[in-house]
Amino acid sequence: MQTHKQLRVWQQSIELAKQVHFLCARYPREELFALTSQMNRAAVSIASNIAEGYGRDSAKELYRFLAIAQGSASELETQLILSREFGYLTEEEFYSLAQSVTAILKMLAALRRRVHDQCRLCSESQEV
Repeated sequence: MQTHKQLRVWQQSIELAKQVHFLCARYPREELFALTSQMNRAAVSIASNIAEGYGRDSAKELYRFLAIAQGSASELETQLILSREFGYLTEEEFYSLAQSVTAILKMLAALRRRVHDQCRLCSESQEV
């Protein structure tokens, strides 16, 4: 079975978390325990929940943790919008990061569909 480290979505989530971490270092000091803390947590949570789901011994658990990763990605997307609105990000920076988040959300949705289908097949084969 594939490990989480081999997944493109996990790899891209790690890259996004690194970008967010270094970006947040530029934010004003008053955002240290507010927006930047939330952004870093959300960014780290995406890759972490993918890994945790793969570390579980159940497709149902993997499905659940991928949903949590999707929620974290959506949360980060909102925080990036706020960062742009507050003037902390240029349009180019925002666009680049938003594209990354959108790509990750699409990959997570596709992966969840595959896991869901596997769960359904497992359930059906157990009924036979």
